[in-house]
Amino acid sequence: MTQYLVAIHHPDDYDPFAEEDPVMERDIDLLNEEMVAAGIRIFVGGLQPVSRAKSLRTQGDGTVLVADGPYLSTTEHVGGFWVLEVASLDEALAWGRKAAIACRAPVEVRPFF
Repeated sequence: MTQYLVAIHHPDDYDPFAEEDPVMERDIDLLNEEMVAAGIRIFVGGLQPVSRAKSLRTQGDGTVLVADGPYLSTTEHVGGFWVLEVASLDEALAWGRKAAIACRAPVEVRPFF
């Protein structure tokens, strides 16, 4: 069994209080219940807004620079994620499809080493 990250991507201006209605919250709750019942959910977490992120990057002189915001310069960020343990990439992708539907957002599926 391999563990996979299933990450939800949100636009940087995403406001969960405006975007997430009771139907969406129910869909996400049902997906979580389905993952638990299947015995594949290892961990799940929603993240604070991207404005609360800090990024750390080593400098040429060995110091570490701490900056506000996400590490990458993009217009999207990871808003939440699951760690799932499943038998194959195909199974992870099937759960990723369900996550994209429930969260109404792009999803990234990536295996751990």
